[in-house]
Formats: sequence, structure tokens, C-alpha cells
Amino acid sequence: MTRPAAAPRTPLGSRRPDWAGRNYVLLTAATVVTNLGTHGALIATTWAVFEAGGDAGDVGLVAMARFLPLVLFLLIGGALADRVPRHRVMVAANTLNCVSQAAFAALVLAGEPRIWQMMVLTALCGTGQAFFNPAAEGMLMASVSGEQASRAFAVYRMAMHGATIGGAALGGALVAFVGPGWVLLIDAIAFAVAGGMRAFLDVRGIPERAPGGGLFADLREGWHEFVGRPWLWSIVAQFSVVVGLIGAVESVYGPLVARAELGGARPWGIALAAYGVGTLAGAVLMTRWKPRRMLFVGTLFVFPIALPSAALAVPLDAAGLTAAMFVSGVAIEVFGVSWMTAMHQEIPEEKLSRVSAYDWFGSTALLPLTTALAGPAESAFGRSEALWGAAALMVLVTALVLLVPDVRNLTRRTHTKEIAGGADPAPVPAAATGTGPASADAEGAVRRNG
Repeated sequence: MTRPAAAPRTPLGSRRPDWAGRNYVLLTAATVVTNLGTHGALIATTWAVFEAGGDAGDVGLVAMARFLPLVLFLLIGGALADRVPRHRVMVAANTLNCVSQAAFAALVLAGEPRIWQMMVLTALCGTGQAFFNPAAEGMLMASVSGEQASRAFAVYRMAMHGATIGGAALGGALVAFVGPGWVLLIDAIAFAVAGGMRAFLDVRGIPERAPGGGLFADLREGWHEFVGRPWLWSIVAQFSVVVGLIGAVESVYGPLVARAELGGARPWGIALAAYGVGTLAGAVLMTRWKPRRMLFVGTLFVFPIALPSAALAVPLDAAGLTAAMFVSGVAIEVFGVSWMTAMHQEIPEEKLSRVSAYDWFGSTALLPLTTALAGPAESAFGRSEALWGAAALMVLVTALVLLVPDVRNLTRRTHTKEIAGGADPAPVPAAATGTGPASADAEGAVRRNG
């Protein structure tokens, strides 16, 4: 059911806008907590491998161990999140992440961790993310009002990326001063705190799901919804390549260049923080800017995502790399908000987690392969050549997706669907549709959704 949305207004005496209900605030706060821990832990994981005597190939294997279960279990996670209360899936996933990161921290702090042990623990963390991501994206979209969805997503991502800035900078510094084990322990604590917050999400207003025909029937229904929208599957195919390449660059090549050319973990942490500053600036921009052809404009902003790969290929000094990361952050955020707005506008609420799972699955499908092959590609072609190749492929697939008419022509509507649930009572009815990177997000890689 749709109707023209009322003009946004803030109730008398309220400290927050009417689209920012209780669930939205809890989800945003919990995401800030996890991002503070996670982005330090990503740096800590790489340096834990180095301290254990690992090389580029070992870094790639540990990264692959995280991404492989993420790809394998995403579709099941999406179907599950459309059948049971999404907040339960989120809390269970956070619990698994907490336990796996705590065990990883204990292993590193005890000394002499083995590569296979780190692979097993990061695989558990990736499994948790596979179930968490579709549920979280659906829950976020179920917590904001339709007319103000774009602004709500931009503010959410602003908070998320603000935490990214602090998490990356603090993580890089802590790895240098106290070692990776303590940073991994902080991440485990962050997952525990965030899971506790998500346990208090209110799902009473969200309609119960009608009984379906089983897990595989649900997946088939989500697949038909996915392939029936050319703008959706074409952009997911594009980001399958882009995310895979960025995963290899950020998980393998970036730390290697930082260690060999820039002086270690701290400059790389600053560069990642600059990316966070860029995403924050992009989110601020998108609270004001609402392009009519949102996917066309957003896709144009994907081209600068290739800049960090080119900067590492040269390689530029720390200042140049930091600037490239900042511009890339602004660009991906413009696309990220546009993408979430399109999903919120076009996908039915009861199918959102399943469609989101196909999005995440397609976007992360190549991550295990690209991260595993990063080391051999460096040996075969050279680090600089591999990085230039990554930058060129990102530009190519982005240019190709602009040939799809629906990507160029999908427009923002003046009204959007309305559902009951996920937000506090307010003068404007709560609208919902059901959230990597962005951020949310596939950890360690650029995600449209954070």
C-alpha cells in the first residue's frame, strides 16, 4: 500500500527526527560498537599472520578462510531471516563472532599461533557474518520511514563510518604498541556488547511471515525476484568483480605495500581511516543530495574506487595513498546510499532478506578466489602489475554496467511503500522493507551497504 508521504517533522520535545525510532537508534548504536572493534581487528589479523612467520600467500589464505563460509552460507542466512525474527538471527551471529574472536585473541596472546588455527577461527567469524548480514540489512530497512529513507540510511552510514575512522586508526596504533592479540580481544568484547543491544530490538509491530513452502521454495522465490530486475543483477555482477579485487587489495597488497614501502601498520591504519573520513563526508553529502536517477549517478561514482589500487601500484607515498583512499570513500558512499534507497523502494518487505542474500552472495562470490590468488598473482606478474590490473578491471566492469538501461533510467519516486513495524509510533507512519560494504559490510572489503 502506498500513499504520498507527509512532510517530515520532529515532534515537540523530541531530540531525534521522527524517522529515527527506537529500533533505528539501537541498530545504529550497535553498528558503531562493532565497527570500532572490527576495523581494528582486520589490521590485527594481518599482522598476527606476519608475526607468526606468514607471507603474502598465508595472508591470502586466512582472508579466504573468512570469505569462503560467508559466500557458502549467505543464501541460507537470507532465507532464515525471512522466516524467523531477524533480531534473533543477528544476536546468534554476534555470539558466534564474539566466541571466535575471543578464541583467536587467546591463541595470539598465548604465542606461536599456526596458520591453520587462524584459518579455522576466521572461518567461524565469516560464518557468523553470513547469517548476520541479510538479517541486519532487512532489519535496518524495517526501521525507517519511507519518505526519509535516503536521509536515514545516510545518517546510519555516517555513524558507521565515523566508527570506522576511529576503529582503523586506533587498531593500527594498538597493533603497533600492544600487539594484535589485544586488538582481537577488544573486537570480541565489541561483539558481545552489540549483541546485547540488538537483543532489545522491538519486532512486535512487524507482521508475522506467512507459512512458506520450505527453505528451497523461499530461495527460489527470492531468486525470481532477483533475476527479474536487470538493474539489480547487473550491479551485483559488477560488484562481484569490484569487491573481489578490493578484498585482495585491502587484505593482501595494501598491508604488504605498507610494510615494504610506508613503514608498517600505522600508515596503513591511517589510510584506512582516511577512507572512513571519505565515507563520512559522502554520507553528509547524501543527507542533502537526492539525485533523481539514483543508480546512474551512483554508478558514475564507482569509478574512483579504483584509485587506491593505482596508488599502491605506483606506489605513492603515505600522503598520496591517504588522499586516494579518502576520494574512494566519498565515491562509494554516494553509491551506497543510492543503492540502499533503490532496494528500499523496489523490493517487497517480505522478500528483502532473501534478495539481500543474493546481493551479498553475488557481491562476495569471488572474494575467496581473489584473496587466495593474490599471493600467486604477485609472484607471477609482480605486485605493481597485479595492482594495475585490478584497477583496470574495476573501471571496465563499471563502464559495462552503464550500458544497462534500467541502471541509467531507474528514478526516485516521490512516495514509497509503507509498512507497520520497526520504529516508534510517530506522526509519519513507519515504513519498512524487510543492510555490507555497508558497511554494513563484508569485513575487509568495500561494500555498497556498509
